[in-house]
Amino acid sequence: MEAQQHSPDSSSEECTVLEAPPTKDTCPQHGGKVSEYCCVCVCTLCDECVHDKEHARVPLSQALEEHRQTLQAKLGSAHDRLPQISDAVVLVREMVQQLSNQKAAIEEDIMGSFEDLHKQLDVRKSVLLMELEVTFGLKQKAQLESLLQGEGTVESACARAKDALTTEACSGSLEAELELKDKLEELVGLHFPCQPEENDQLDLVLETDGLRKWIHNLGTIVTTSAVASQSEAMGAGLEQCIVGLPASVTIVTRDKSGGACKSGNAILSAEVFTPDGSIVDGEMVDRKNGTYEFVYMVPKEGDFSLALRLYDQHIKGSPFKLSVSRPQVSPSSATANATPSTGSSEGAKRRGKSPGQKKKSSKRASSALGTPRRKTQNPIEDDLIFRIGTKGRNKGEFTNLQGVAAASDGNILIADSNNQCVQIFSSKGEFKSRFGVRGRSPGQLQRPTGVAVHPSGDIIIADYDNKWVSIFSSDGKFKAKLGSARLMGPKGVTVDRNGHVIVVDNKACTVFIFQLTGKLVTKFGSRGNGDKQFAGPHFAAVNEKNEIIVSDFHNHSVKVFTPEGELVLKFGSNGEGNGQFNAPTGVAVDVNGNIIVADWGNSRIQVFDGNGSFLSYINTSADPLYGPQGLALTDDGHVVVADSGNHCFKVYRYLQ
Repeated sequence: MEAQQHSPDSSSEECTVLEAPPTKDTCPQHGGKVSEYCCVCVCTLCDECVHDKEHARVPLSQALEEHRQTLQAKLGSAHDRLPQISDAVVLVREMVQQLSNQKAAIEEDIMGSFEDLHKQLDVRKSVLLMELEVTFGLKQKAQLESLLQGEGTVESACARAKDALTTEACSGSLEAELELKDKLEELVGLHFPCQPEENDQLDLVLETDGLRKWIHNLGTIVTTSAVASQSEAMGAGLEQCIVGLPASVTIVTRDKSGGACKSGNAILSAEVFTPDGSIVDGEMVDRKNGTYEFVYMVPKEGDFSLALRLYDQHIKGSPFKLSVSRPQVSPSSATANATPSTGSSEGAKRRGKSPGQKKKSSKRASSALGTPRRKTQNPIEDDLIFRIGTKGRNKGEFTNLQGVAAASDGNILIADSNNQCVQIFSSKGEFKSRFGVRGRSPGQLQRPTGVAVHPSGDIIIADYDNKWVSIFSSDGKFKAKLGSARLMGPKGVTVDRNGHVIVVDNKACTVFIFQLTGKLVTKFGSRGNGDKQFAGPHFAAVNEKNEIIVSDFHNHSVKVFTPEGELVLKFGSNGEGNGQFNAPTGVAVDVNGNIIVADWGNSRIQVFDGNGSFLSYINTSADPLYGPQGLALTDDGHVVVADSGNHCFKVYRYLQ
């Protein structure tokens, strides 16, 4: 019985010992209380633990306190990373949003371009079928009709003669038979074109092989893998330069892994900041192999700052500290060369490049100074005064420029759509400034398509992708926006005689009229083919009567409305003849009320009187347009047009 009683107690006691977890201060090997800590082995020790006496041992409480302090420090360091990560999330989200905007814009460009190509192909198909019908008719109709008519006349006369011969001869029928005899003699002697006067050739020459190859290679999606955090700069011009002499910096773009990029087309910007805060311009050259060269020149000595950005982010080490010093020359050589060196320096500064350095716009230098452009051989009298721009991302370069405005001070404003900015030039075509270039500043432009200047001096910009109209001061500072949540795709803007802002909404097929404060005055128009409807309207202008002139792109017409939206006049139809359009775009009005229209699909500029009657063309033969968009009239009577397909704007003489 005793054994039976003891056995359960003993078993219970043994289970308790096995299942009881060790306390936090208990040695896992000996069960004793832990009192020390080995810093070498990173373990706790009790009095019974055998351990290397040379190892550093500290009281457990001290070790615990030191570990807590270390943990607290690591916690602080990790917590400090959260704002950096949050900022990075915001930055990446902005990049993704920008990428999405670019994708949407490119999708629209692709759809629009191919729709336009389809329309041009359909127009050409109709023209060829019409030519075929006319040519066929002319070659067969005249001779065949003549022969058939002669055949019928002869058959009729012969039939009458046969009938007369079957009847009994009498004096009563003698007169009729004599007439038949004369008629038959006349028909026998009559000449009929018995040999074909035309040949049977009717062929089609349709050279599609080259076109098919062109279509196969039409368009390309351009991007790079370059990132700012890995890209770097090198060269003597990175740290110092000499006053008045060109300095050069080489930028090597790299991908996220640090590998060198092998292709160009990355979007880089560079600025040299002077001590007083002004900016020195330079030229960025894309070598098309992943490297870029920035050439600049500083007009005075001092400590400067050089900022190099890739996709609006500073590359490694940017901004760089730059020391600018005067050239070291002997007194004799300085005296001898004083005048030439000064002239060379000033000339180089005016040109924005060093003597002999190749620049994309160098071929157009004479045009930019107002010299008429002429061909060397077989000269064609042209109205062109000068053209400015090439395809690119730098200042004075364009990618799909759209709207144009001429300010009262002579400046020319260009809405550079795919470069997301507005560029300003002097009346002679000299680059002055730009604003809205990729960034996160207030009023950042996404896809500017239309631009106008308010009498107050404010600059009004239609931002297609942001779906609103932005208002900037004359020096490019964002002030306000209007039409948000109302507009779907603003394309063109202008200002009426009351200072109201007129917005042509391309997507909504509606014209909106706002006060400068943003209050809606009225709107008119809807999608359709009716007289008061639009199919993709583009730009607008206002005449002396405060009537609104709108280009109706897909309806191939121009329409004039009262400020209340009542139709006054409509002119134009689809075609290539005088007064016809293939998708009209930019419109302007001269002091005599004549209407100037950019004919996009026909790549020409037509002039009409105030009643819509065709007057003339602006001569663009020597340097043909390709897809003209916005146009404007300057105060000195010149026409400025955005030659979108050639990525430039042109200024033409216009005799009013």
